[in-house]
Amino acid sequence: MLVHSRAARLTVWALFALVVVPLFLLPLGVIAVAAFSTSWSGVLPSGPTLDNVSGALGGPNLEALRVSLATAATASVLALVLGTWAALAADGLRRRDRALMDALFMTPVAVPTVVVGLALLVAFSRPPLLLNGTQTIVIAAHTVLVTAFAYQSVSAALTRLDPVYAQMAASLGARPLRVLLRVRLPLLLPSLSAAAGLCFALSMGELSATMMLYPPSWLPLPVRIFAATDRGALFAGAASALVLMAATLAVLLLLSRVRTRAAFR
Repeated sequence: MLVHSRAARLTVWALFALVVVPLFLLPLGVIAVAAFSTSWSGVLPSGPTLDNVSGALGGPNLEALRVSLATAATASVLALVLGTWAALAADGLRRRDRALMDALFMTPVAVPTVVVGLALLVAFSRPPLLLNGTQTIVIAAHTVLVTAFAYQSVSAALTRLDPVYAQMAASLGARPLRVLLRVRLPLLLPSLSAAAGLCFALSMGELSATMMLYPPSWLPLPVRIFAATDRGALFAGAASALVLMAATLAVLLLLSRVRTRAAFR
């Protein structure tokens, strides 16, 4: 920290807590309390109960959680493959061509997600590629939205990667594919796991584009949370949000362990 006196450090930490706690931690804490409550007559929810959480862990909510996990996992894998492939290809391009590639992959991030959903809906609602009303269009939308983050993460890691390792492997007779699989990708594994975690978390919480595309047979959990709160079932929605948050954090912790092991290899 750039401040050296104890009083200045305490002041900085106090200001940091005043900003972080109300904006980031307090809303999540209120959601957690509301998930175990039946009423809200004071400053915080009250009336402790486990009914909301037990309801969120069964029936249609559990199926919606399965749909969200399947969508996020599939979209993350696809985004990681596409983003890594594009980043490796862009790494060998000239500066102007690489800027064009960056713009191409960052376009879905530069526009609102509802625009991406509408674009996919319009583009794939007519033959020969008719995806409207299928689960494929939901997974495609999530893949389009998160691929940019995978591409950026891998591109940033490639710029920091020492080319000496690949050059030494090539000088020893290793073919380009072997250099890629045995040298470059293993060195990129920490960044790949971080990118996978980011893609998964973003996909698990995606709502705007999903609302425009989801078929009745493929209902992700964020849509059920929105529907519950929209009809006034705040505590049921909070319980579902708590389940969604717990499932996302569990997967992120697993990916974090993979990243830690890869970093120490």
